[in-house]
Amino acid sequence: MYEFAVTPAITQLRRPGVIITEVEPESLGEELELAPNDRIVRVNGRPVRDYLDFRFQTAGETELTFQVKKPNGETLDIEFDRDEDEDFGLGFEQIVPRQCANECIFCFCKGNPEDARPSLFVRDEDIRLSFLYGNYTTLSSITEDEMKRIIEQRLSPQYVSVHATDLKTRAYLLGVDESRADISDKLERLLAADIELHAQVVLCPEINDGAILEKTLRDLAAHYPKVVSTAIVPVALTRYNTDERLTRVTPEFCRRTIRQVEKLQKEFRKKLGVTFAFMGDEIYLKAGAEIPSRRHYGNYPQIEDGVGMIRSFLNAFEKFLSEPPAVAGGLTRQLGNSDPRTHPVAHKPDNQPSANGQRTTGNGTFLTGEMFAPILRSQIDKYNALTGSRHAVLAVPNTYFGGDVSVAGLLTGKDFLAVRDLIDGDFAVIPKITIKSDEPIFLDGMSYDELKRQFPVPVYDVDIDGLIDMLQK
Repeated sequence: MYEFAVTPAITQLRRPGVIITEVEPESLGEELELAPNDRIVRVNGRPVRDYLDFRFQTAGETELTFQVKKPNGETLDIEFDRDEDEDFGLGFEQIVPRQCANECIFCFCKGNPEDARPSLFVRDEDIRLSFLYGNYTTLSSITEDEMKRIIEQRLSPQYVSVHATDLKTRAYLLGVDESRADISDKLERLLAADIELHAQVVLCPEINDGAILEKTLRDLAAHYPKVVSTAIVPVALTRYNTDERLTRVTPEFCRRTIRQVEKLQKEFRKKLGVTFAFMGDEIYLKAGAEIPSRRHYGNYPQIEDGVGMIRSFLNAFEKFLSEPPAVAGGLTRQLGNSDPRTHPVAHKPDNQPSANGQRTTGNGTFLTGEMFAPILRSQIDKYNALTGSRHAVLAVPNTYFGGDVSVAGLLTGKDFLAVRDLIDGDFAVIPKITIKSDEPIFLDGMSYDELKRQFPVPVYDVDIDGLIDMLQK
């Protein structure tokens, strides 16, 4: 068992080694008399910085020596043999993210209200989290040690915020000088070592669009298939973003972007055999354009960046509607309970209550963001017509962040409470993604229990699998 999560960076003394937080009963770890708060400092004489070092240095090894520091300061060398695939049964401390040193003009942290949770102001720039969870890094301040680690430990794929291959534009967007913004040598080095990359462009009108966007996409596509894909997502400005250098994304801008990128997509499909450059769902919705087909997205390489989520949902839900009630459980695995960007060695604990497996009675109201509400409503209306149900869909305005923010994942407890009097039916359903993965609280710090206490009807949180499972029952 390898289990850990990510915690916001805090001021603390970082000692060598990785701290054990859990030892499974009757496991190899228990047999070795390891215990919570022990620190594994070295494996076979090599220093351990974190869980990834531990995993890398123990992989395939059958003869091992752990140097362990006990909480009382005692240091032990534990020598043992194990089967190659034998699990240690250990859980490890949370990773403290390496902090970003850029001053990106569009950084979402700059759009937080002043009273937001401290963790919302954490700007991570960590190649470990890029490998484990698909977090994007700019590589602008990556160290030589980190470069070597990616290559030696095969931390592939990496997710890189490129934004623009035009150096002046990239430096302007990142708020750094051109020497730091230039990552061309680093990219070449990673690609030469067969490290796969997924790129991201946060599209800012009048800055990195138009000819600069075309150059960026062509430059990145020239490295396919080692650069696997590129996501183009529009900048999202809250009501707290006051930087005059930024321009809001309009429907006309989205329509213009679609026309430009579609031409390049056709070229890439003809030359590379794949779409390669994918636009975020928000671009299509704001433009009033049709969502591309399932074939367009391939294996959904950037779905957790908001690219292809709606198409995946529509296909899954329409299949459910066409095959009731035989389709259960595994229908939506392509977007279901696990993040396809999350590497298999990363385990995210999921202890939140949900409606999965529970039977609800009567009709309910499904709450979601303003952007997704029309899509969900169209599918729920079809379900109602087939079954005689009277479920409702309620678009919840984001009053916490305001501005252009209308995605479901950024809704808060206060946003849900603001519409509680509009609930129609016997229960309410909220998106599971609005709740912190390792603690039942919302982005504004309100606890899930507090929300449920103040709601007039029972509240359930579900993902897409849970939604379909609930409707089947």
